[in-house]
Amino acid sequence: MVLSLTVVCLVCSTILGFVYKSTAEPIRKAEIAKTNASIGEVVPAFDNTPSEEDTVVTVGGNSYSVFIAKNGGDIVGYAIKSHSTGFGGVINLMVGVTPDRMIYNTSVISMSETPGLGARIVPYGKFNAQFKGWDPDKKVLKVKKDGGDVDAITAATITSRAFTAAINNALAVFDRIKNVKTDMSNGQVQQ
Repeated sequence: MVLSLTVVCLVCSTILGFVYKSTAEPIRKAEIAKTNASIGEVVPAFDNTPSEEDTVVTVGGNSYSVFIAKNGGDIVGYAIKSHSTGFGGVINLMVGVTPDRMIYNTSVISMSETPGLGARIVPYGKFNAQFKGWDPDKKVLKVKKDGGDVDAITAATITSRAFTAAINNALAVFDRIKNVKTDMSNGQVQQ
């Protein structure tokens, strides 16, 4: 019996190892393609490959990936992979920030919010459109219910707060890169 179980375990582990080895590279390439597509959505046109030049920045005990987009050698934007916890779990965003600290665009990488409510952050409607060209130095990046300037999704305030928190996290990462002191209590930069 011991011999039979040993043989079965060895055969199964060999098969699992083979399957893992044969699928690891396609999975890695698919993740890179997804990252590149997200970067392309959130920063101005670039001619380098930002996904090959990522940097990890730690802010508030959390790590964030930063992808620098360049065109002709000049930095045109920073694509920052950010996250926050919403109603249904973690919301992962790619946030594009221009060198002058304006939000260029946002893209949802993954989320598990309630269909028909919080999941409306994905179709890129009115909610997402309000962040294009957002100047965090002139507008408060909080939902209106909390004293900010963001129009929340109806019946999905928790998701809206998480989305704006993820953008604030990305701005804190940008500020860390640029060595600007940020007051995260109100989403504003202190000069």
